[in-house]
Amino acid sequence: MNRPSEIFGSDVFDIKAMQRRLPKSTFKALKHSIEEGDKLPANEADTIAHAIMEWATEKGATHYTHWFQPMTGLTAQKHDAFFSLDKAMNPIEAFSGSQLIQGEPDASSFPSGGMRTTFEARGYTAWDPSSPVFIMTNGSVPVLCIPSVFFSYTGHALDKKTPLLRSTRTLSQSAARAIELLEGKKVKVGSTVGCEQEYFLVDRKYFDKRPDLIMAGRTLLGCPPAKGQQMEDHYFGSIKDRVLAFMADVESRLYRLGVPCKTRHNEVAPHQFETAPIFESANMAADHNQLVMEVLKKSSKDHGMAALLHEKPFADVNGSGKHLNWSMSTSEDVNLLEPGKEPHTNVVFLYFLVAVINGVHKHGGALRSTIASAGNDHRLGANEAPPAIMSTFLGSHLNNVLDQLERAESFTDDTISEIDLGLAQLPDIHVDTTDRNRTSPFAFTGNKFEFRALGSNQSISIPATMLNAAVADSLNEMNADLAKLENVDEKSIFEMLRPYITRSKPVRFEGNNYSEEWHEEAAKRGLPNLKNTPEAYTVWDNAEARKFITDAGILSDDELDARTSIRLEHYAKQVGIEATLTMRMVDNHVLPPSFRYQTEVSTALRALAESGLDDSVLATAKAEQGGHLERLTSAINSLLGTRKKLESAIKKVHEIEGEKEEAMTCATDLIPAMEAVRAHCDALEQLVDAQQWELPGYHELLFLM
Repeated sequence: MNRPSEIFGSDVFDIKAMQRRLPKSTFKALKHSIEEGDKLPANEADTIAHAIMEWATEKGATHYTHWFQPMTGLTAQKHDAFFSLDKAMNPIEAFSGSQLIQGEPDASSFPSGGMRTTFEARGYTAWDPSSPVFIMTNGSVPVLCIPSVFFSYTGHALDKKTPLLRSTRTLSQSAARAIELLEGKKVKVGSTVGCEQEYFLVDRKYFDKRPDLIMAGRTLLGCPPAKGQQMEDHYFGSIKDRVLAFMADVESRLYRLGVPCKTRHNEVAPHQFETAPIFESANMAADHNQLVMEVLKKSSKDHGMAALLHEKPFADVNGSGKHLNWSMSTSEDVNLLEPGKEPHTNVVFLYFLVAVINGVHKHGGALRSTIASAGNDHRLGANEAPPAIMSTFLGSHLNNVLDQLERAESFTDDTISEIDLGLAQLPDIHVDTTDRNRTSPFAFTGNKFEFRALGSNQSISIPATMLNAAVADSLNEMNADLAKLENVDEKSIFEMLRPYITRSKPVRFEGNNYSEEWHEEAAKRGLPNLKNTPEAYTVWDNAEARKFITDAGILSDDELDARTSIRLEHYAKQVGIEATLTMRMVDNHVLPPSFRYQTEVSTALRALAESGLDDSVLATAKAEQGGHLERLTSAINSLLGTRKKLESAIKKVHEIEGEKEEAMTCATDLIPAMEAVRAHCDALEQLVDAQQWELPGYHELLFLM
């Protein structure tokens, strides 16, 4: 295996490749466009396109695609050939600047949330130069992929990348203004992200026999095995040879694509694993995480396995999350959430720390909506993932510092000295100032915040967008107060921060987020507890809640409404598919073996009566074995009864009009009906002869590889 350093970015037309292949003036113009966000001069586009085509064709690519992220949650692409004919009808390879910069895929079949009708099919992709083009090899076919935004004829964003780019720009402006006010210098600021990705692996031969895993990504039926994760022997355990070979293959592919993989390990549940990268800009991290998910799925197939990215593929087993590690960094490579070694840098750190906490407090409901999905609803609130209540964890040391600032009657040299002394300790001890609180949805972890509530299957673009927007809004509010100060010194800054610390204090929580006591306490503090996806999206019914993101130009009212409509519709469709699939699995995979086994047991009891056994022995045998038949028959009857209720619930949902009402009915009626059916199916799985049970069980899925 090649060293990562030898192959890293070899399939990416990165800054080094640009510099080698482009004329100096063109390279300078492109680099300026990437760094400043300015429009690329049209006269340079043809030169860049030709260089990219030459590079791609040398690597065997015959086609290119604008690679974009529509609101399906997946990536999309339409392949066009470099092949063309000249005026003399001779075949040539050609790729123009206009083809590089803009494409026109049919947009009629992508979700638009009512922003356009089906017959309005025109949609455009536009190259995002801040994310380099790359070669994706599918099987043995390499294709040039051009990371792009996707928008409608009317200019509305139809993708997830555009809002992220807008929010990054907004945050950069707000954070740069704060630094200018605090330190008197101008710098550029961007959000940086490191995204942990959890997933399960199962053997392909068992996956292919589970209609629910194929169609829904999770097991809709299946009783827990005798041994699950209770022995705690999988976490960070020795990685199986077959899995390690798969991981090495995934990393090799990702290194070539410029994805900076850093960590791999066994996770808590059997057959659950994690990979994590080095921090990057939020936009690059979002693109790269989409590639990670795509490569995991493709590589697992090559290795005779299936990668499950659903948030909860197995009941009563830990689900999978996607921890979004988030911070802000300047163009001088200064992490604004790094406490620093000097008092004045401590003040900058404190300012941005308070801004983040204040943003989460003000816009916790909005952040909650970005992690809402049918899959993630199965995780949030369970004893494995943060609850649906947004709160922050800082650790005892930082909490104490903020409490000191809040309680101080006035700021003198003595009080400031004490506070500086406390802060000065942070560079040496900030990693271990307190035990890690894995129950917190938004925890400070030394020099970054970890947004732990994301689901493993979702794009990080929208949560990162909302986090950028929330912090930018908080900074704008604080910057306005900061600009009013006559003297920007420690005393005046601490005094200015105090009301923000007090106001946002309800969102700070150091205890067990899983406990019922926290739910009660959160309600007293006025923190929203939006327990499922339909509830989470009610936050956007409030005009004040949506004002901060529309005023900043990150999403227009139409774009925000569209995303709400799409997510609710997607939720209802996903739950509806699962409900219909549950019913079919009952009819095709559960009842037939149950009836066969019932017949066998009945036949055995009749044979027992004719066996000539002693009457007392026979009576005992009939009682015990007859009891088994009664339990089996009772479970079948109960299943048939709950199946009827599920069928009625499905019909009820189909009769409802409106995304909100349909989604809410799915949550209140359809999901409980599915759970009732599952309970009886799982009971039958434990009663029926394993040789007759057609579906591979948790034993095979979680322990055989």
